[in-house]
Amino acid sequence: MAATGRKNQELIAKSKQALKTCKDPLEMLRLKCLERGASGIKGLGRTFKIMDDDESHSLDFKEFKKGIRDYGLLMEDEVIKELFVQLDKDGSGQLDFDEFLKALRPPMSNARKTLINQAFMKLDRSGDGVITVEDLKGVYNVSKHPKYLNGEWTEERCLRVFLDSFDSNDKDGKVTNDEFLNYYSGVSASIDSDAYFDLMMRNAWKM
Repeated sequence: MAATGRKNQELIAKSKQALKTCKDPLEMLRLKCLERGASGIKGLGRTFKIMDDDESHSLDFKEFKKGIRDYGLLMEDEVIKELFVQLDKDGSGQLDFDEFLKALRPPMSNARKTLINQAFMKLDRSGDGVITVEDLKGVYNVSKHPKYLNGEWTEERCLRVFLDSFDSNDKDGKVTNDEFLNYYSGVSASIDSDAYFDLMMRNAWKM
């Protein structure tokens, strides 16, 4: 389902090494996120969503800079400014939040994106574009979960905790296609082999 501990450590080490020679602001931010492991981009997404109080799904420079700082990323002010200008394609002074996260995702082959979308569609049983606990029932089996076995957690609780691992929003129990993609873009960056990624996805979601 996710990057293994070893894969995560490899990704962190690889990102740290690449940062030493990186000059492009967008790649620098991407690597700084991946330096935190496969869920780094998802984590930055959560920070920005929490900041979006007016739910405008856009960020001005001040919000953008604050979000990067709040997530604990150390970047020079001029680099942040350069990055903002690079991403603000229409020069409006506002960044579309979802477009920004799409630009931040590590490049993925179409084959990998197709697999991720197939997994999402399998989980989204209601077909409404959002995965909920109800969707997961009958698709994700909790019977082997240790806390379910010892009676500590109900099936509902197991499914909710599982869902939260993908949820970059304010833990609302709903996972959108974009959130699912943000999660797996980090996992994908930890796996060099397309064949291994394919096998992992098919095994995880019985595709």
